[in-house]
Amino acid sequence: CTRPDISLAVGVLTRHMSAPGKQHWKAAKEVVRYLAGTVEYGLVFGGNRVEEGLVGFGDADFAGCVETRRSTSGVVFLLHGAAVSWSSKIQRSVSVSTMEAEYVAASEAAKEALWLRQLLSDLGYYLHPTQLYCDSQCAMKVMQNPVITERSKHIEVRVHSIRGIVASRAIKIVDCRTSEMVADCLTKPLP
Repeated sequence: CTRPDISLAVGVLTRHMSAPGKQHWKAAKEVVRYLAGTVEYGLVFGGNRVEEGLVGFGDADFAGCVETRRSTSGVVFLLHGAAVSWSSKIQRSVSVSTMEAEYVAASEAAKEALWLRQLLSDLGYYLHPTQLYCDSQCAMKVMQNPVITERSKHIEVRVHSIRGIVASRAIKIVDCRTSEMVADCLTKPLP
């Protein structure tokens, strides 16, 4: 739970716990080798990217699971530059476009942002609107547009809750280049 960099690999491996094959054991050994080679890594407040307060990143791959064609959502939240919350999980439904996969990931990130904001508020922490970074222009436009269009009407109602969160100004959606997407490692294998 303290190594967000292996969240995706562990998530994929746990899908095969009931009947692991040789390829799964080989992949598990690779994860252990990676851990042994990165034992000095840790979570540090500060670092290269230090924003004020709480910031989030939501990302998705598109149809990354070869068996179900579901996408994987990756969500990371930093508090003063250190990761304090992250997840990498398969989405509940199959997305029919990259925009939808990114939109679902951002919706999950927005819900986590509200929970973290409430927790920090209960602890007496003053918060500005939480910046949520997204690397999909199309998804950002759908989030900020309260109109249901032909392209977005099939998306489940539970996902559209992000529009209300954006409208309340609890979070602010911010454009982010894919090369700067912190949550990218939670949706795609590390090289």
